[in-house]
Amino acid sequence: MIEIILWILAISAFTLFGAWYARKFEKPDALIGIYVAFVVFSNIAAVKIAEFNLGFASFFAPAASLVFSVTFLLTDIVNEKFGRKETQKMILIAFLANAGVALFSYIALALPSAPFWQGQDSLAMILGIVPRILIASWAAFLISENFDAFIFAWFKKRTKGRHLWARNVFSSIPAMLLDSVIFCTLAFYGVVPDLLALIIGLTVIKWLVGIVNVPFMYLSRWIMFKK
Repeated sequence: MIEIILWILAISAFTLFGAWYARKFEKPDALIGIYVAFVVFSNIAAVKIAEFNLGFASFFAPAASLVFSVTFLLTDIVNEKFGRKETQKMILIAFLANAGVALFSYIALALPSAPFWQGQDSLAMILGIVPRILIASWAAFLISENFDAFIFAWFKKRTKGRHLWARNVFSSIPAMLLDSVIFCTLAFYGVVPDLLALIIGLTVIKWLVGIVNVPFMYLSRWIMFKK
């Protein structure tokens, strides 16, 4: 329970600060910085498969699902304030940051360890991401995030800026499903016995986060556009 409370407080703090910064300075810098940090951390935390007990059922999904799901909220916030082109620039920056982390992780692991340092195996367990998982993560990220940005912008244009909840939900929900299917299939096909259960678990957690994101989306827009 304490983890959920901390998660809600963290999401509140980061998203509302980003929205305030966007209104005050008319720039998406803070939102981009938070977005990149969340995306990079998600690829590290994806190493751990966690159990999520929701009371009525338990689901298994990468620990990163709680964090990565929030990136869809951040893309929607930037899309709402600065448009689709700025959102796609943010996605590209996050992708390049991921590539940089992967490269320097490889270099750090390849360097000879000092004779007195005993943490190489532990570091390799975290940073030594299997290339298959890394490729799966990148493919799922680029496709799902750009899909989310496109659908959000399309909904906004069709509804003439009305029904924020609809474009927030109906862009994020299918994008999250797309991300789960692509990532789990590319990363774990032939490795995990019950691939469908993993896809379902990851998707359910993301969808629950997506629903929780809706009031944060409204609050962020109010902050960004209030006079």
